[in-house]
Amino acid sequence: MICSHSIISAAMDRGQAARMSNLQPRSPSRQTRLILLFPLVACLLFVGCTPPPVESVAEVWGRKGLDDGRFIKPRAIAVDESDQLYIIDMTSRIQVFDHLGKLQNFWKTPECVNGKPCGISILRDGRIAVPDTHYFRVLFYTPEGQLLSEQTIGGQNGRGEGEFGFLTDVVEDSQGNLYVSEYGDFDRIQKFTSDGKYICSLGAHGTEEGEFLRPQGMLVDEKDQLWVADACNHRIQVFDATTEPPTFKFSFGSSGSGIGELSYPYNMLFDGQGFLYVCEFGNHRLQKFDLEGNSHGIWGGPGREPGQLHQPWGMTLDSQGYFHVIDSYNHRVQRFKGVAKEGEPPIDCWQTE
Repeated sequence: MICSHSIISAAMDRGQAARMSNLQPRSPSRQTRLILLFPLVACLLFVGCTPPPVESVAEVWGRKGLDDGRFIKPRAIAVDESDQLYIIDMTSRIQVFDHLGKLQNFWKTPECVNGKPCGISILRDGRIAVPDTHYFRVLFYTPEGQLLSEQTIGGQNGRGEGEFGFLTDVVEDSQGNLYVSEYGDFDRIQKFTSDGKYICSLGAHGTEEGEFLRPQGMLVDEKDQLWVADACNHRIQVFDATTEPPTFKFSFGSSGSGIGELSYPYNMLFDGQGFLYVCEFGNHRLQKFDLEGNSHGIWGGPGREPGQLHQPWGMTLDSQGYFHVIDSYNHRVQRFKGVAKEGEPPIDCWQTE
């Protein structure tokens, strides 16, 4: 059985400011400004004084449409070393933007009648990997959009080695091996060498440890542990990927909308500071966890205003600590500062209640 959410998602794939006051405040005198400034200067002079948290405000860009630079339900995002953003939407376009949302380039996958891709990754050698969901294959491109057709993995629907159901994601370990997740009749993850040779597989359709109901997103950490967003089981599973097949280590999460609970986790990322962030399609939010699975707050919530989300599919984090969130059913991207870099004041944007 496929969970009902997966059936609906697959069917859809196939089918388809503030008013200003008239009162102007009086400018403070030079003496007043110096008095207000003194505590901040004093704070900076004394060792151990932590600057107050900085509030992070969401910036929104993009809008619904078929024109270049617009979106129809964007559903996957990746960022390269230059902070360029690669975004796939329901038109099967891969559009490339700078970190502020200015269009740089675009191309389309070769076929899209059967359905559209729902993932994108940038490998260490710079290749763009696209799990071509409804064509049962992984496509590879140069950063400029040239299809490397001779490197395609798969293309055949089935349960055999190197055959696929509906693909969702591609990630890479420290040795260059590739992990490809799929759902449908056979929810699993297959492991390949960097040049596409089958190594082993992990998982099956189910709810037990090491089984999946739509493994939608993956990450590999610095220890070569494989983290899997097990979407329809509303949990995150972690495996030791240095063994063949990878062995189960632990999991966390359960269905719900409370702090620490999950609803259709679709995408994840690490911040390099000991935290994992999970994009929840069902709860319209992001959630911050430590690496033991303890929640440290949420961002977002249902709605259409800045800072609110409508069924987000994914997110990425650029080199300056800005999140770029695929606000899918609002047909846009939201950008906000979510991680403080070294020397910066802490960020006040993760709600803990």
